[in-house]
Amino acid sequence: MSLIIVSNREPLQEENGSWQPSVGGLTTALLPVLEKRGGVWVAWGEEKADEVPSIQYPEDDPILEVKRLKLTDEEIGNYYYGLANRVLWPVCHYFIEQMDLQQQFFDDYAEVNRRFADAVADTYNEGDAVWIQDYHLLLAPGFVRERVPDARIGFFFHIPWPAVEVWRTLPWSKELTKGLLGADLLGFHNDAYAGNFLDAAKDVGATVEGNCVYYEGRTIRAEAHPIGIDTARFESFADKESVQKGAEELKASIHSEYIIVGVDRLDYTKGLPERLLAFEHFLEHNPDYQGKVTLYQVASPSRTRVESYQELKRTVDEIAGRINGAYMQGDWVPVRYLYRSFPQEELASVYLAADAALITPIRDGMNVVAQEFSLITESGTLILSNLTGAADVLTETLRVNPFDIEEVSAAIKEALTTPEEKRRERAAKLREQVKSLDVHGWAEGFLNSLEER
Repeated sequence: MSLIIVSNREPLQEENGSWQPSVGGLTTALLPVLEKRGGVWVAWGEEKADEVPSIQYPEDDPILEVKRLKLTDEEIGNYYYGLANRVLWPVCHYFIEQMDLQQQFFDDYAEVNRRFADAVADTYNEGDAVWIQDYHLLLAPGFVRERVPDARIGFFFHIPWPAVEVWRTLPWSKELTKGLLGADLLGFHNDAYAGNFLDAAKDVGATVEGNCVYYEGRTIRAEAHPIGIDTARFESFADKESVQKGAEELKASIHSEYIIVGVDRLDYTKGLPERLLAFEHFLEHNPDYQGKVTLYQVASPSRTRVESYQELKRTVDEIAGRINGAYMQGDWVPVRYLYRSFPQEELASVYLAADAALITPIRDGMNVVAQEFSLITESGTLILSNLTGAADVLTETLRVNPFDIEEVSAAIKEALTTPEEKRRERAAKLREQVKSLDVHGWAEGFLNSLEER
């Protein structure tokens, strides 16, 4: 069975005149599957799509094709920066007040989804499986179904599917739900997200029994398929001399007995202001730890064109500055705030050096940083928001409500005072849980379920 993968982001990037795999979890998970099965990857070609509409990969002995769609600046603004990032992203993370509801956003979103479906139909051969990815393409399953009625179509939703009361706030909620019902199999990170979708399906008149949706003479299954990371790759980082040296150098440069790490995109869903306030509360109420513990917060720039993200950066800058101004002494800086992206090997050094990780999003589909830290740390403690998908699958953690500043503060103290033997035991169990979620197993598991249609 050949495979057609459909995603907003393309799996290859041009480097020194040749096309190489891009960095990202989706590419890591799906490119090997496509290489094994053969087929086509349909994606938005961000650069030079008019000059290079198709890539044969690998160039020396092609086994798959990447079809690159060229979008106009207006389409990019309305489909991607508009409906996807200023409407669907906030509503699915329960930030209704951040939604920017414009009809043109939806109209261009629908048109771009049609173009993706056209590309699939042009590529499709009888017996192919189609696997569509994420919130950028919610209408695509229905459009593909119209064009290729007998196709086997899967869809995976990589962010939280919200409660039906929240989903209903969208003027186009029913159209989007119906679009997804063009698929045969819908995948979510956990049963709660799948259950929320099943409630949305009832809103469009579908019959729901168990995890099955009966709609327009077809049966659609909604299943939990929690995603993981490339465990072999991350494990290899921990063994590298450069990573171990980087961890030692970081410890030496911090001038602190304890290091707590946070790694996030600078996004309002990640709860960075609340996290900083919790750390401030910890320092205020545990004066013995002043001068001894540092929060090493990595915040990768994200969606810098969007005003709400610019405002978030100002807020985070101000809180971090206030904490440092109030508590800094000598060589000790309580908050090391780094507004930049880190290569994965450099992050591995940070994880290895840390005594704890503070992963406290306000809402998160899964959160792979929690898995990366858990795989690499030897005795570190994971403090994890109970509003992440990861909280359902990583049990050896200190689970917290990210809105409860006192609870997060108390978890920081518990993480730093837990005996080393217990910390190592907990870290070992977490490591095994992460290994069981390996991203390659996730991809094969979903496709095996799709083939069972």
